[in-house]
Amino acid sequence: MIETIKNAWKIPDLRRKLLFVVFALVIFRFGYAIYVPYVDTEALADVFKQYSDTLLGYFNTLSGGGFSQASIFALSVYPYINSSIIMQLLQVAIPALERMVKDGGEEGRKKLASITRYVTIALSLLMGWTYYIMLRTSGVLTRTDLWSAIVIILTFTAGSSFIMWLGEQINSKGVGNGISLILFASIVSRGPSAVMGIINGLKSGSMNVISVIVILVVAVAMIAFIVFITNAERRIPIQYAKRMVGRKMYGGQSTHLPMKVNMSGVMPVIFASSIVTFPGTIIQFLNPEEGSFWSNFGKAFSQGSLAYIIVYALLIVGFAYFYATIQFNPIEVSNNLKRNGGFIPGFRPGKPTTDFIAKVLGKITLMGALFLGIVAILPLIMSNIKGLGGLAIGGTSVLILVGVALETVKQIEAQMLMRHYKGFLE
Repeated sequence: MIETIKNAWKIPDLRRKLLFVVFALVIFRFGYAIYVPYVDTEALADVFKQYSDTLLGYFNTLSGGGFSQASIFALSVYPYINSSIIMQLLQVAIPALERMVKDGGEEGRKKLASITRYVTIALSLLMGWTYYIMLRTSGVLTRTDLWSAIVIILTFTAGSSFIMWLGEQINSKGVGNGISLILFASIVSRGPSAVMGIINGLKSGSMNVISVIVILVVAVAMIAFIVFITNAERRIPIQYAKRMVGRKMYGGQSTHLPMKVNMSGVMPVIFASSIVTFPGTIIQFLNPEEGSFWSNFGKAFSQGSLAYIIVYALLIVGFAYFYATIQFNPIEVSNNLKRNGGFIPGFRPGKPTTDFIAKVLGKITLMGALFLGIVAILPLIMSNIKGLGGLAIGGTSVLILVGVALETVKQIEAQMLMRHYKGFLE
């Protein structure tokens, strides 16, 4: 990875792209030092200590700490990500939208991107209003009149819209996926505080050198495991029949249909995390009486508890199958092969091919779901072991970091290959 970046730096065009990405990410991080008006940030930081194990704490981790500081970028990339997911699901539910994207070509994709932006702004307004209600309920606002509400909500919305624009600029003028790189920068920014937490644990005696070594070994092993599974794929052999077009013979070559083991990426973990932490967040706001049913329910589903881990793992498996079904359609793949004269050796075109692809999809989806479950719940299990509570980087964060890093390096290599860079090709 480092060698790839060094080689890319020698090419003036790629060097400008990399510098633009760095410049954009620096601007993004500067935004976290700008707070919205009428908010007591010190009091808000104290409030968020109570929500560290809830959905708000999860959002705060992925936003680089901006959620607990009420910065102008507090909403981070969530509105855009949610908008993209909604539009992706709507393409499955609304045939007209799917036809617009598939048959419309570049113009159809531009229309979808425009709709996604409008949905992002609408979600930003909704999330900004919800965040304002939380701030007002927590008593951290210095003013609670209508004007302060309008200013705070619009500031959050403007910050989210700016991040969306910044991500699109990285896509067009830089290297890699802009939104993914911004999310990557948010998570990495939490690294120093995690290191300081371990150092303070060593000083206070709550952690020892052996526990720190165990944490580092597990983290390295987890990263290596994620890299291996992320690059793993099942290759189904494809044979194309020979056919005459005029006086030329076409086809006859062999290729393969790649099916990634972790086809759904990190999305099942994000969905499962949002759902499994939601009950605890609601109960935290309700503040039930100690010993009551809801108080015991909240303790049973607190982060790291046995019930929490079991439900979390089951949700990850379920969402992995759901997302793989949306992304990969065996019937469509089988029809495309048949239309182009391709077939899988040993299987007749049509339904037999569809059934075989669906069977393979089910198997690799199960392996991918188990992989996501292990990566997600391992830090939770370790946090229950005495002396290992300093494992601050969760499975979701590591998945995002490794996935974005691998994808960015692949795009840099593709850019270098297009330019026939001698040092890279050798």
